[in-house]
Amino acid sequence: MHSKLFEAALGVSDPWFVREVDFNAQTKTLTIQIDFVAGSRFSHPEVTGGHPVHDTVTKRYRHLNFFEHDCYLEVRTPRVKLPDGRVALVEPDWAGKLSGFTLLFEAMVVALAQQMPFSAVARTVGESWHRVYAICERYVDLAVAEFDLA
Repeated sequence: MHSKLFEAALGVSDPWFVREVDFNAQTKTLTIQIDFVAGSRFSHPEVTGGHPVHDTVTKRYRHLNFFEHDCYLEVRTPRVKLPDGRVALVEPDWAGKLSGFTLLFEAMVVALAQQMPFSAVARTVGESWHRVYAICERYVDLAVAEFDLA
């Protein structure tokens, strides 16, 4: 039952599902394991259509805190076989632009960085100043490229 609750809260939908939820009170962490239905096919931005899964890689994403507890998504991420024979990783919709974070976590960091120094944001979210800076720099670079501001 709690898996369905977390699926709804996270916006996880078919073919993805919450396989397991682990709460560790000692380390104050919540780890949500996300998997996909066997036999699923996935799209890839480089080639249209649904592609078969070649193999998987487990990726870990920092997500928004669950109350005062750090929350992580451990995702069994598919690598698909493309028609030209290449194997390519499929990033889930919730993956951020910087490896290791969800989009929601990055959005919170960027919103906080508009109002306070990077060091204060880093203390607030429990990440290093360098990681906070890297997230913000990535979004500035994307905005510059998107609007051809260079």
